[in-house]
Parts: sequence; C-alpha cells; structure tokens
Amino acid sequence: MRSIWKGAITFGLVNVPVKLYSATEDHDVSLHQVHDADGGRIRYQRKCEICGKVVDYEHIDKAYDDGDRTVVITGDDLKSLPEERSREIDVLEFVPSDQVDPIMLDRSYFLEPDGTSPKAYVLLRRTLEETDRTAIVHFSLRQKTRLAALRVRGDVLMLQTLLWDDEVREARFPALEKQTRISDKELDMSSSLVDSLSDDFEPADFSDDYQEELRQLIDAKLEEGESLDTDATFGEKPDDDGEGGEVIDLMEALRRSVETNRSGGHRKPTKKAAALTSASSTSSAAATKPAATKPAAKKPAAKKPAAKKPAAKKPTAEKPAAKKPATRKPAAKKKAS
Repeated sequence: MRSIWKGAITFGLVNVPVKLYSATEDHDVSLHQVHDADGGRIRYQRKCEICGKVVDYEHIDKAYDDGDRTVVITGDDLKSLPEERSREIDVLEFVPSDQVDPIMLDRSYFLEPDGTSPKAYVLLRRTLEETDRTAIVHFSLRQKTRLAALRVRGDVLMLQTLLWDDEVREARFPALEKQTRISDKELDMSSSLVDSLSDDFEPADFSDDYQEELRQLIDAKLEEGESLDTDATFGEKPDDDGEGGEVIDLMEALRRSVETNRSGGHRKPTKKAAALTSASSTSSAAATKPAATKPAAKKPAAKKPAAKKPAAKKPTAEKPAAKKPATRKPAAKKKAS
C-alpha cells in the first residue's frame, strides 16, 4: 500500500504522527464500452458547447449555476480557500461507540504510526479500547474538510469519514404512518425463523457471485478464441475534428503510402528505374548502338555497313569546317582585284 496523506493526531498536548492509507479497494472487473459492429473503443470528448472545440483539462474550470446565472470558479479561486491548511487530525470529542450511526459512515482509512516510536500511537489505541469510546475528529483531505470517526480495528487505528448531518436523508413513507396490527403468533413464527438463521458473521464466507460468473465468462471466451487484438480496438487514429469519412480515407491513403515507401515496396524499384533512365538518357544513342552491335555479333555481315554509316556521318560533320576556308578564299580574290 502507498500512503495518500501524512499528518498527526492531536488531542490536548499529545501529538501522534501518522500516515493515511485507503482501507478498501474495488474488486469489480474493469469493463469499457465498444462498438457492437467492430469492437472499436467508444471515446467521449470534452467539447465546448459554444465554439465546438475539444478542450484539454488544463483549460477547464469549474462553475456553479442556480438555474438562471452561472458563476465560474477558477483554479486560483479554489487555492484561496482554506484547503488542507493544517496537516492535523484534531480530536473534537470522545463519544460512546454505539452512538455513531452506521448510515453516516463513508470511506475507511488505516493509520500507521509515522514517528520514531509508536508509544503515543499504542497509548491512544489502548485508551480507546478500554473506554469503548470513538474519537470524533476533524481534518482536511483532497480539498475538503471532513468529519471522521477514529476507532480501533485489531491492532490498528482506523479513520472512517462521516457524512455531514445534512447529507443524510430522512425516510418518510406514508405507508408506514398507518397502524398495522401484528399478532403474537406471527411474531413468534418470525422470531423462530430468525433463530434458525442465526450465526456469527464471517465476511470470508460470502462471495460476489456476479463477478465470479463474469470472470468465468471472460475466461471461456478467451479459451474459445472469441477475442480481439486490444491495439486494434483503438483504431488507427481518433477522428478529433469529426469532419467525416473523406478525411479518414485521405489520412489512411497517405499513411499506407508512407509505410509502403519505408518498407521498400516502391522506393528501391524507383531508384533502380531512375538509374536505368539516367543511364539511358545520357547514352540513348549508345543504348541503341549496343542493340545494334549485339545483332552485329550475330550477323556481322549485315550489321557492319550499319556501323560504317555513323562513320560516314562524321565526315559530314567535318564539311562545315571545309566550308570555312571556302569563305576565306573569296576574301583572297578581292585582294587580287
């Protein structure tokens, strides 16, 4: 267990340092909501009813409305209240234990001695046991001031928070206001039935049948293979803006394209193709020549003249160089005249 609060019990001049622990826990199987069609998780978003945007917790304040008006309470407002100003459990009075109505009991906590010596802790425990008294205390926990009953359970002091008086409702039922006659025979038969069912209370003798049957159902479904991949129930990406299916399809297409490229589905072939196209673009004529030379190796007689044709084109490229001196010759004739 991990302590959730540290302080001290104070009564008179006695100070008992203690740590506070939760005494109970919930044993229910944790269930969440899913879509019956595909098993996808159901999510709830905190949307502002004015702007329609999803609001983070850090931008959420509290408010109170009386029907016509709303008062916003900010975090600074709550900090200005006297919350947990004291780390003390103040003993207000010691009352007979049977005067604490069980309907007022709320949550239960264990108290562990926190000092170097547990003598003051043991002294208080022994005093409550011998006097058959319960200490009514007052302390602050989690932004609330609380009333509690300090009593003994075994060798441990425990704190049970109490509901305030105005939090307990009064039971008023018209049917109980009528006079109802009960005969002695009926009362005797009812008492005999009570006697037949009388026993000492042992909490371990009772079990939560519903939770046990629910766990059996879950185990049976797992054994029969009626399960889903938990990661798959969260989906690919939550639709935060709620624009519709087209946005989801576009994001899915982009995601698949990126994954395909990362996995090498298209990138390596495109690199090879780029290398081939660059090689063919730089030597397109050379690419055609090997195609001609390969058949030339097969049919040398037929392809040799094709190889000489480019040689004939080279002198044609030199003819412009021969024409340049021809332009100089007319200049020499002009000098002769």
